[in-house]
Amino acid sequence: MPKPSPGLVITTLGITQILAWGSSFYLPAVLAHPIAADTGWSLGRVVGGLSLGLLAAGLVAPKVGRTIDARGGRPVLTASSILLGSGLATLALAHSLPVYLMAWLVMGVGMGAGLYDAAFATLGRLYGKDARRAITTLTLWGGFASTVCWPLSAWLVEYFGWRGACAVYAAIQILISLPLHAFVLPGIGTVRPDAKPSGGVTEAPAPQTLSRSRRNRAFLLLATVLTLGAVTASMIGVHLLTLLQARGLELAAAVALGALVGPSQVGARIVEMAFGRHYHPIWTMAASVALVAAGVILLVAGFPILALALALYGAGNGIGSIAKGTLPLALFGPFGYASLMGKLAMPSLLAQALSPSIGAILIEWGGTDAALRLLAGMACLNLGLVGLLWLTAHRG
Repeated sequence: MPKPSPGLVITTLGITQILAWGSSFYLPAVLAHPIAADTGWSLGRVVGGLSLGLLAAGLVAPKVGRTIDARGGRPVLTASSILLGSGLATLALAHSLPVYLMAWLVMGVGMGAGLYDAAFATLGRLYGKDARRAITTLTLWGGFASTVCWPLSAWLVEYFGWRGACAVYAAIQILISLPLHAFVLPGIGTVRPDAKPSGGVTEAPAPQTLSRSRRNRAFLLLATVLTLGAVTASMIGVHLLTLLQARGLELAAAVALGALVGPSQVGARIVEMAFGRHYHPIWTMAASVALVAAGVILLVAGFPILALALALYGAGNGIGSIAKGTLPLALFGPFGYASLMGKLAMPSLLAQALSPSIGAILIEWGGTDAALRLLAGMACLNLGLVGLLWLTAHRG
C-alpha cells in the first residue's frame, strides 16, 4: 500500500487537533466562571468535570492504542469526533450536576481517543520509523489551540452564552472534524516489524537489540518521566498565576508574564523541527527536562528576571510534547507503537487529572514555596531518570 501524503495528513490532523483541544481541555478556562455563575455550582465542581474527563481518558488510553494498532487511526479519531460532539451537546443541555459530569465522562473518552496520544499513534501507524518529522510538525499546529479557541470561546459566550458555545463546538466536531477524520485520513499504512529508529541516528541501539528486561526497564523509566512531566505541567498550568502573584506581581503583570509560555513552546518546537533530524530523540527529552528544571529552580530561587524562568519552562514543555511521541518510536520501533503510546498515556493522564487538586491542597497547607520546591524536586528527579534511560538503552 503506498504511503499517503504527510502534508495532507498533518494538515488534517492539525486542524482537528486545534478543534479537539479547544473544545475539551481548554474549554473550562473560558467557560468555567460563566457556568458557575449561571448554575450556582461551585467553581471547583465545574472545573472538576475536566478532571473527571481526564480520568476517563487515561482509563481508555490503552484500549485506544491497541485499536489503532489493529485497525489504524481513522476509525478511532472518527469515533472521538462523535464522542466529543455528543458530550458537548449534552453539556449544553445539562441542568443538573450529574448530567454535567456525565457529559464530561463522554468527552473524556473522546479526549482519550482524539488528542495528542491518539494522533501520534496514528502517525506512527501510518509512517513507521519516518513518523518523527510528522509528529514534530503536528505539535506546531497543536500549539495554536488556545490561541485560536480561547478568543473564539469568549466571543461565543458573549453572544450565545455558555450553552450556545458548547452547542457550536458540538456542531464543529460533527460538521468539520468528523468528515475530516472519516473521509480525508487514510487507512492503515504499511509498518515493517524490523523497522529501525527514526532519523537514521545510531547513538542508541536499534530497538531489536534491547533485551526483554532492558525493554521493560526502559518502558518503566519512560513512563515515570512522562508522568512526572505531566504532573509538573498540570500543576504549573493551573496555578501559574497564583505562583507568580506570590512573588509580588500584580494580576495584570502575572498574566502578561504567563503569556510568554505559549510563544516559548512554539519557538522551541520550531528549533526542534529544524535540527531534530541530526540527533536522537533522547536528547530532545534530556533538553526538555533540563529546561523545565532550570525554569522551576529559578522560580524557587526568586530569580529577579521571571520572564527568563518562564521562557525556559515553556521551551522545555514545548519540546517535551515532541519527545513524548518521538522517543518511544526511536527506542522501541514502530511495531506495536500505538499500543505502547496507549500504555504510556494512561498514567500521565491520570496524573494530570489529580495534579491541580493536589497542587491546590499543597499551596493551601504549605504555601507557594512548598509547591515550587516539590516541582523543582520532581524536575531534578526527571533529569536523573532520563540519564538512567539513556544508560539502559545505550547498554542494550
